[in-house]
Amino acid sequence: MIGIFDSGSGGLTVLKAIREQMPSADSLYFGDIKNAPYGSKSTNELSVLTVHAIELLQKRGAESIVSACNSVSASLAISLFDALSLAPDHLIEMVGPTVNSFKNSSARLLLVATPATINSEIYQNAFRMIGKDVAVVAIPDLASSIEFGSSEEEIETIIRNAFKDVPLNEFDVLILACTHYPLVETIFARVLPNSITLFDPAFAVGERVKKQLWPREVGDGTTRFIISTDSQHFRARVAGLLPEGGFSIEVLD
Repeated sequence: MIGIFDSGSGGLTVLKAIREQMPSADSLYFGDIKNAPYGSKSTNELSVLTVHAIELLQKRGAESIVSACNSVSASLAISLFDALSLAPDHLIEMVGPTVNSFKNSSARLLLVATPATINSEIYQNAFRMIGKDVAVVAIPDLASSIEFGSSEEEIETIIRNAFKDVPLNEFDVLILACTHYPLVETIFARVLPNSITLFDPAFAVGERVKKQLWPREVGDGTTRFIISTDSQHFRARVAGLLPEGGFSIEVLD
């Protein structure tokens, strides 16, 4: 079983990509809505939440783990493999697959993410390792606005304000380095010039999951959800993702 975790609904974009790549895999998704948003938390807080999420998924039977949260990727420097008896080839995070997608690209890159992700410099350092520059913009409050159902107008205002001093004509690709952001991809597209292509890391992660976990994670295609507190916004997004039904949602509260 593949365990997937995020601070809430954002990781559903990753779950969708994984299901498209490996429809027969069994998946267990943990959305830690009670502690959302992760993007404004310290590295120490993220480390504690990461360990808790992985332990929960392991106790419920997950053998492989996907960290579907870019902010959490910044906390994975802790010794997860020893602390949680997790083999290195059983853990997949967001940064590596994303950066690898641009190894042979000459595109000029702009990356948007939460403050925690930007401040960790995990993407900046990873791109330097492949000899590429990436400009970054932190967007405070956007992930939480998406998670808790702010209006399109409010979300568009947040995005426009984030880009007001950015010379967008100097970039070819915008990397949406928060899994919540693709949920409002149409708003990003409305704000940006047509010359900029949007890149959703979920697809790169889905491909990495198939490459790394197939055929070990072949199952019956069951999908279960656990959330740390109830949310109608989360339930509505799951229903949109899986309109055929056949899933269960457990609330820890």
